[in-house]
Amino acid sequence: MAEKRRPLLGFVGKLPSGTAAGNSGKTHCPLCRGLFEAPRLLPCLHTVCTTCLEQLEPFSVVDIRGGESDTSSEGSIFQELKPRALQPQIGILCPVCDAQVDLPMGGVKALTIDHLAMNDVMLESLRGEGQGLVCDLCSDREVEKRCQTCKANLCHFCCQAHRRQKKTTYHTMVDLKDLKGYSQIGKPILCPAHPAEELRLFCELCDRPVCRDCVVGEHREHPCDFTSNVIHKHGDSVRKLLRGTQPHMQALEETLAQIKGTNNALQERVKAVAADIRTFSEGYIKAIEEHRDKLLKQLEDIRVQKENSLQLQKAQLEQLLADMRTGVEFTEHLLASGSDLEILITKGVVVERLTKLNKVEYSAHPGVNEKIVFSPKEKAGLCRGYEVYGAINTKEVDPAKCVLQGEDLHRAREKQPASFTVLCKDATGESVGRGGDNVQVTVVPKDKKDSPVKTMVHDNKDGTYYVSYTPKEPGTYTVLVCVKEQHVQGSPFTVTVRKRHRSHPGVFHCCTFCSSGGQKTARCACGGTMPGGYLGCGHGHKGHPGRPHWSCCGKFTEKSECTWAGGQSGPWSLLRTVAF
Repeated sequence: MAEKRRPLLGFVGKLPSGTAAGNSGKTHCPLCRGLFEAPRLLPCLHTVCTTCLEQLEPFSVVDIRGGESDTSSEGSIFQELKPRALQPQIGILCPVCDAQVDLPMGGVKALTIDHLAMNDVMLESLRGEGQGLVCDLCSDREVEKRCQTCKANLCHFCCQAHRRQKKTTYHTMVDLKDLKGYSQIGKPILCPAHPAEELRLFCELCDRPVCRDCVVGEHREHPCDFTSNVIHKHGDSVRKLLRGTQPHMQALEETLAQIKGTNNALQERVKAVAADIRTFSEGYIKAIEEHRDKLLKQLEDIRVQKENSLQLQKAQLEQLLADMRTGVEFTEHLLASGSDLEILITKGVVVERLTKLNKVEYSAHPGVNEKIVFSPKEKAGLCRGYEVYGAINTKEVDPAKCVLQGEDLHRAREKQPASFTVLCKDATGESVGRGGDNVQVTVVPKDKKDSPVKTMVHDNKDGTYYVSYTPKEPGTYTVLVCVKEQHVQGSPFTVTVRKRHRSHPGVFHCCTFCSSGGQKTARCACGGTMPGGYLGCGHGHKGHPGRPHWSCCGKFTEKSECTWAGGQSGPWSLLRTVAF
């Protein structure tokens, strides 16, 4: 048989609620929906007709448990576990809860019979005026009476025969209609090993009901007693388990109620957040649409402005061209066809006109350009309370108007970063206010032009570019800055790179006496001394400069380069003070 594994756990709800069998008062099979016929109780305590179970598709599983299966109809659920090797086992899934049911060796028919469900079916049939009940003896006619002694349902014919037999003459016979108020009218439960014997005894060792023949046979030396004598002990153990299970039911019901409440709150919260999202997105869409309309109107205004400027320049240049053409044609005709006297007579007017035309200033290039750039990532402020992006720029960079700024434009130190800023401007000298232009910077030593210094250009996105580089050795360097492959204003220029900054080996102090803790031998580069044999400077004494200074070189600026040359060149170089 091919192995078909299915999930062992599933959502309960495979069948409509109220269709589960196996509980008191349940009489219909959850699969066929009819009254139970030979109902079998599954380990999950759901009841299904034998025929319906046999129609379910089985699958193969590997039984890794020790001992015998607990799903047989008469087997003990407390038998001693016996270790055994792995072996395949056939299983089915409960049609109600999807729980895995491991079938015993006898298959579906070896599962426990649900006698309680059979009793409920009989009661259900009695409530329907006996419809569907047939005689237990002849299995042919409808039931009329019930023998309370034999617990058998009999038709009219079999009932008369029952009374004629000596053994059953004095059995109590009850009309079927008089049994409708009863809760237990089930048939005697017969032994599966001895079908003629009723199960009246209970084997404590095997933990299973047995008949008289079982006691003298298979269970000969086992402790057995009547079921009426042992039901209290076993019933109490089941009630104890029931009492331990019931609180879990209450806890689960409370948890399910909490889950339901949480789920309801979740749904309400989802609706509220969804409404917030829709409100936000609708507002954002309106803001974007409004910003779009503003941009389109701005674009149209730019178009009109540029077209008007071009049309005005065109009209002016056309008029100037017409005036010049008239002057040139008249003068050429005069010089070609006029007599000497005629030329001299009109000379004054012609000269005055041509001179005036030659003095007219005009641009040899269009007054405006077609440069219109849309920058989608540029912030455009707030619109309806939302941050919007996208701006139109019409300014074009003019390399001749771009300027350079920075303290390190013309000086730098070896092996220390130097930087400056490129400010891009348009033809009118105004900042373009945006980035994205092609800015190229080259730094080369004057005597090693084939070894350029690595440069970094950072676009600040506002029309400025931060340039940094680190010269490796002192000397003169040439810096070339180009925008759109054209030199900017002041490019190329030279930078003098000096040796690395020299730090101060001394201390920046107010006087030697204070910084040395009163040591007489401590000296200072300022040359000051104090009475009493102090070789260093002190406040108000001879040589003190009157303000803080460096002990090593005497400089007054704390952040400065040290000019002390070292060696024993001065009396103050014999000892340097240290700060406490």
